Amino acid sequence: MVAAALAGALALTLPAAASPSTEAGQSRDAGTAGLGLGLPNLPGLPSITVDLQVLAINDLHGALEPPTGSGGQVTHDHGDGHTEAIDAGGVEYLATALREARKGNSRSVTVAAGDMVGATPLISALFHDEPTIEALNALKMDVVGVGNHEFDEGWQELLRKQDGGCHPEDGCYVEDREFEGADFPFLAANVVHEKTGKPITAPYTIKRMKGASVGFIGVTLQGTADIVTQEGIQGLEFLDEVETIDTYAKQLKKRGVNAVVALIHEGGYPANPAYNADCDADGGGLSGPIVEIAEKTTPMVDVMVTGHTHEAYVCSIPDPAGNDRLVTSGQSNGRLYTELNMKYDLLRRDIVRTSVEGTNHVVHRDQPKARDLTRLVDFWAELAAPIANEPVAWISEDIWQDRTVPETPLGNLVADAQLAHAQGIDDSAEIALMNPGGIRTDLVYAASGDEGDGVVTYEEGFAVQPFTNYVHLVDLTGEQLVQVLREQVSGPNEGSNKILQPSEGFEWTLDLTRSGADRVLTDSVTVGGEPLDTDRVYRVAVNSFLAGGGDGFPTLAEGANPVVGGIDLDALIDHLGEVSSPQAPLAAPAADRITVIR
Repeated sequence: MVAAALAGALALTLPAAASPSTEAGQSRDAGTAGLGLGLPNLPGLPSITVDLQVLAINDLHGALEPPTGSGGQVTHDHGDGHTEAIDAGGVEYLATALREARKGNSRSVTVAAGDMVGATPLISALFHDEPTIEALNALKMDVVGVGNHEFDEGWQELLRKQDGGCHPEDGCYVEDREFEGADFPFLAANVVHEKTGKPITAPYTIKRMKGASVGFIGVTLQGTADIVTQEGIQGLEFLDEVETIDTYAKQLKKRGVNAVVALIHEGGYPANPAYNADCDADGGGLSGPIVEIAEKTTPMVDVMVTGHTHEAYVCSIPDPAGNDRLVTSGQSNGRLYTELNMKYDLLRRDIVRTSVEGTNHVVHRDQPKARDLTRLVDFWAELAAPIANEPVAWISEDIWQDRTVPETPLGNLVADAQLAHAQGIDDSAEIALMNPGGIRTDLVYAASGDEGDGVVTYEEGFAVQPFTNYVHLVDLTGEQLVQVLREQVSGPNEGSNKILQPSEGFEWTLDLTRSGADRVLTDSVTVGGEPLDTDRVYRVAVNSFLAGGGDGFPTLAEGANPVVGGIDLDALIDHLGEVSSPQAPLAAPAADRITVIR
């Protein structure tokens, strides 16, 4: 019996001469079409394996040119208490690195776990991220799971990025050059139409590589609706990540595909942030939402490629059956790529779980640039240059942001800019609050081109605030303001605090030795040096994302007497022009508005 089964299995599963192909999954049950033998339970069945390689990135955010500041560096841990910052990233180098990694691997697939577009630099955002899609095509991307930022311009614009065609409002940017769309599928298994319950894109795809069939399922974090602009996701529902992955893993199994990789745009926080740090074998070195997702997701999933938190890790976390499973993330901005090597069992049509090995590799800038990517970047950079290269401010030092600390100089600068803008509309405005996730990179003193050190170009200012939010003015009582401060550290933000950046004159104390809402010492809050009056009404400026209750701040959506001002980027650019000059460059504001007790 075994011999007969083996002969039949060999006939069906040994490597074929055909080139790799991709098959998109449907939202309905596809039945048993293409069902292979898959013989995991036959005693004595030999193991006939081939090598399989998965290369992965996440959170590229359209970083076509080498990113600057902290967003363009990775930390290497030498293991002796010494760490080193390494410059990394840029698609010209990423292309070279991926092409080198694929050499000698006849079964290789390149994937991404969301946020390829959205929150992008000007070179991409100015053209609705068409340049990034073209770069991903050139990188030979095979599969991309969606992230929250894929919805920055709305879900219908995501479909245009998939299918191609000129922008419905801006048209084509070059005569006789129409945008052709993505050569790869965007997977959005848990993003469904409210009325039909069907995913807006294919939920999964099957990659067939010379006898090896691997299914890829793509999901974004269920909380996406809380962190994107509501206008762009009207009519959509975001489902539970675990339940969704389990559903489609079963569908893949019915189709004879036992090898499954999940692309999950949700992540965690390693104990050691260095890209080469070693996670504990039981996952103890990783915290955050992805840990629970990994512990609950069906054992049918062999590997999890994750993102969203912009962290670097390759961790082993037990699945519900108690077997170790790799969970990986490659930081952001194309600074790293993850290489996963494993054995694929041709008879069982499955990945040999114990063979899976993962490594994060630095995208070094001392390697040759890929010429085709250089031509692509230069093409779009030339189109953007008249706007991008305009000087808008002068600084005397780096003005940095860092979401791992409560308060930063750049966060305060952005809040001050929004307050100044608000006071130009209504001189009763007293407070501005800025969400840290809306600040994407540093203002760097070193020149990025030939503009000279200390010169801030429009492109560099845009990179700080690329979302085109508007400044909103609302009335909040002192009691509501206290509740907003509590929401920074409680509810959905308790596990990962989101500390709002305050404008000058708004101060409070944050006690990190406490937990939950108690971390905010409410009797410490002052406005203009005076204690906060819980009964008084204050005029407050926030961006449109926060004004809609985004980032877990529902109380901000209760603001009364709303007035919509200008674009937040314009507010920043205008403020920088007012507070700096070539003769008097701006120094980094002090980060002294939030007193932190540790």
